[in-house]
Amino acid sequence: MPSAPGDSILAVRPSLPDPLAVSAALARVAENAAAVLQASAARRPDTPAYDSAKSLGAMADFTFALWSHPERWMAAQARAWRDFTALSMSAGARLAGIDAPAAAAPAKGDRRFAAADWSNQPVFDALKQAFLLAEGQVRDLVAGADLDERTRVQVDFFTRQMLNALAPSNFALTNPQVLKKTVETGGLNLLTGLGNLLEDVADGRGLVRRRAPATFELGVNIAATPGAVVFQNELMQLIQYAPATATVHRKPLLFVPPLVNKYYLFDLTPKASFLKWLVDEGHTVFVISWVNPDGRHAAKDLTDYVRDGVLAALAAVEAATGETGIDVVSYCLGGVLVAIALAWLAAKGQSERVATATLIATLVDFADMGEWAVFVGEDELATFDAYLDDKGYVEAHDLAKLFSAVRANDLIWSAVVTHYLLGEEARPSDLLWWFDDAARIPAGVLRDYGTLMLHQNRLRQAGGIVIDGVSIDLGAIETPVFMVAFKDDHVAAWEKSFAGMALFGGETRFLLGGSGHNAGMINPPAANKHGYWIGEARSDSAEAWLARASNKPGSWWPEWESWLAGRGAKRVAAREVGAGEPAPGSYVRVSY
Repeated sequence: MPSAPGDSILAVRPSLPDPLAVSAALARVAENAAAVLQASAARRPDTPAYDSAKSLGAMADFTFALWSHPERWMAAQARAWRDFTALSMSAGARLAGIDAPAAAAPAKGDRRFAAADWSNQPVFDALKQAFLLAEGQVRDLVAGADLDERTRVQVDFFTRQMLNALAPSNFALTNPQVLKKTVETGGLNLLTGLGNLLEDVADGRGLVRRRAPATFELGVNIAATPGAVVFQNELMQLIQYAPATATVHRKPLLFVPPLVNKYYLFDLTPKASFLKWLVDEGHTVFVISWVNPDGRHAAKDLTDYVRDGVLAALAAVEAATGETGIDVVSYCLGGVLVAIALAWLAAKGQSERVATATLIATLVDFADMGEWAVFVGEDELATFDAYLDDKGYVEAHDLAKLFSAVRANDLIWSAVVTHYLLGEEARPSDLLWWFDDAARIPAGVLRDYGTLMLHQNRLRQAGGIVIDGVSIDLGAIETPVFMVAFKDDHVAAWEKSFAGMALFGGETRFLLGGSGHNAGMINPPAANKHGYWIGEARSDSAEAWLARASNKPGSWWPEWESWLAGRGAKRVAAREVGAGEPAPGSYVRVSY
């Protein structure tokens, strides 16, 4: 009989699998194995987006640095001796039934060892602690080595990838959840997982495909806020949402999403939809839905996305509402496009067209890229250029691999355990469903972004970037800017977002939300989670700002909306949506 989720592995009764289920699983393994062979024969070698051989030089420098200072190596060995002696004493005490303090514990948010058996069973507890001790020792060795900062970032990234892969949670014989499931099912979970693995290998994308019930459907229960496409061109469709109140705020809202994922991060299921919430609060809301590009869009660059994206959408909102002075809201790379557009408008004497700009999870100063520096050196960009020459765009799954590597435990190894070792489906998640529905980005805009911003950091320089013959100077922007960042953001570190505010010439406001890059964005008031910090924006440092900021519970949405509504309280009759293709439009439905 299967055990309850909290039962110990020792209490599980072995069982034989259903012969029909075994037969079906074997047939699927055979079918997917044949698909792997067929796909391998038909697949042409791809130009890699990243040259993994670059890691060898960094690791060689690290090894040389270690052996150049034998005293540090000896100190590391002495520490390891102390750590593992403490662990052996603690584990021995536990085996004897005596409570003993742990030698190591998982960091906050580390879900690899969340199952009860990792703590309740002395053997698995000791295995967990041994890994965590070794992991900490290696990370400290890297931190203390005599390396330049770029090499240190590279070595830290590569060693973390190795350590993440070697965690005992990733192996059937050292994961108590997997052992328990194997005993319960007579090994059927491993057979099912092998079929899943072969299916993903045959797919050829190099990703662990997320398997979950087919719960979501665009326009039905996700991206389902009523509206219509009121303008479109080669790069985007502009969606206007139907009003939900008799009167609305006079100033309309224009949302500018990033390019890498589709716009409906803002419009997930109705209970989590930021756009629906704003419509219900009495705003006239527009959002850009970017095209999912192909080879025809290869030459589209930053100028195109600013001119035919942000500025074209702004003009369409003005035409649809008769208003000048739009509130613009943006996210991630969309925020970079908006910052450039604001500087372009300032240079043209048209700043009044935007009343306020909100930049969410956005970097405008790329001086310190953190672990992302691994991917933006000259050699890495040259390799990426060859990839872009070959395709004309970056594949969505290659971008997904990049983001997944940065959060490997959450986005790779947890899926390996769920789908390959446990042979299970994941729980339905609108956020993860959206994350899997990624989009391509054209070569032109990626080259500009990679070279001008990530590598050369020219957006912070007055005149460092030119758009349609106009020199871009963020310091000339006097439009009020509201910056929203997230405390656990792995893409746009909040301290770097805060530092970027100094580049703007006008009023700035800063809010720090809880959680990470995507989950922090989706924080409906009804959920009452995460919390946020709010305070005066101007400060010497991000840390000083945080020390003085007020920490408040719940969602940041009402705080930000109150600021927005307070800058233009006049209301007008609700604006009806013009005739057009029903939301969510056709561009968002294109997948490759």
